[in-house]
Amino acid sequence: MTYLELVNDVLVRLREDEVTAVTDTSYSKLISKFVNDAKRQVEDAYNWNALSETLTVLTSADLFNYVLTTSGVRFRVLDVINQEQDAFLYNESTSRMNELFLNLGAASQKGPPNRYNFNGVDANGDTQVDLYPIPDGVYNIYFNIIKPQANLSAASDVLKIPSEPVIFLAYAKALAERGEDQGVTTNEAYALFKESLSDHIAAEANRYPDEITWNWA
Repeated sequence: MTYLELVNDVLVRLREDEVTAVTDTSYSKLISKFVNDAKRQVEDAYNWNALSETLTVLTSADLFNYVLTTSGVRFRVLDVINQEQDAFLYNESTSRMNELFLNLGAASQKGPPNRYNFNGVDANGDTQVDLYPIPDGVYNIYFNIIKPQANLSAASDVLKIPSEPVIFLAYAKALAERGEDQGVTTNEAYALFKESLSDHIAAEANRYPDEITWNWA
C-alpha cells in the first residue's frame, strides 16, 4: 500500500473523511505520523524478508576501517561473508578487537578478514566497521542485513512490510490520542494489532523457517 492509502485507511476507521494528500488537514498530518511510528515498531518486531539487503565492502590492502554505505544505524545483521574465502566473519567485541590490534605483531595482523566490529558512524550517519585481520588485498565482504525502510514521505511511497499490522497499530495510536467514542476501544484496537502482527509473523516464518525470532512485548 502507498503512504496515502495507509493514511486514508486509518482515517476511514476513525470515521473521518479521506484526503487527497497526507498534508491536507492537521488531522491527516497527525495520522501520517502515527503511520510512520507504527511502521517503525512493526519493522523492529521481526526480521521481515522484504527488508533484507546485502551491502558489499570492497577491501583494500592495509586498510581495516570501512563504511557500510546507506546502512544507517537501525539495521540488524543476519550474517557476514568473505566471498573470496567462502567463509563467515564473526562479530568481535570492541575490547577483543583492541586486544588483537595491540598485542599481535604487525605480520600476524594481516590476511583475509574473519572478524568484524562496528565502530561509530561517519558524517552521513552510516555505520563504520573494522575488519580483522587487516586485509592483505582485495576481498568482497558481504553484509547480509535487515534494513528498515526510510520514513514514508511522498504520497506514492510504498510500504515494504505487511500493511495490516501497521494500519491496526496506527489506528490504536489514534484512538488513544483522541479518546474512545463508543466505537472500538483502544484495548480492542491494540488486541487487533497484536493478533495481526502474530499472524503475519507466523506466515512469514513458515516461508522462511530460519527466521523465527521476533520481538514484541
